[in-house]
Amino acid sequence: RGYQDDAPFVCPECGKSFRQKPNLITHRRIHTGERPFSCFLCGRSFNQKTNLVTHYRVHTGERPFACAQCGKRFTQKTNLTNLVTHQRIHTGERPFTCGVCGRRFNQKGNLVTHYRVHTGERPFACGACGKRFAQKPNLLAHQKTHG
Repeated sequence: RGYQDDAPFVCPECGKSFRQKPNLITHRRIHTGERPFSCFLCGRSFNQKTNLVTHYRVHTGERPFACAQCGKRFTQKTNLTNLVTHQRIHTGERPFTCGVCGRRFNQKGNLVTHYRVHTGERPFACGACGKRFAQKPNLLAHQKTHG
């Protein structure tokens, strides 16, 4: 018995197969862009109800999942990006290395931001005066000076 027999519901756009029709329906939203689940608080929409439920935690502040080592709380148990990144605090792992100076970072985003030291890139511009910044928090702090 082949995989196709075991998963008879096939996406006509990409050929991916599913065992259950509701899974195909959910998958097809990737291709159609349909996002039928909307947040009544901010209007943001999602293609799956579970994503909407997780999103509500942005508004409620709920963080039901805790790191076993330090107790820091997270909105999702399965958010691998946050979990893996957070665990590096405990392990000391710094897998991202600057190719210019060799400095190491525990998050790719921190390396990207650091690299601007070498390139001089300042992608964040103040709408009021045009002054540019390498880091968004610096722009936000500056904008407060305009009142």
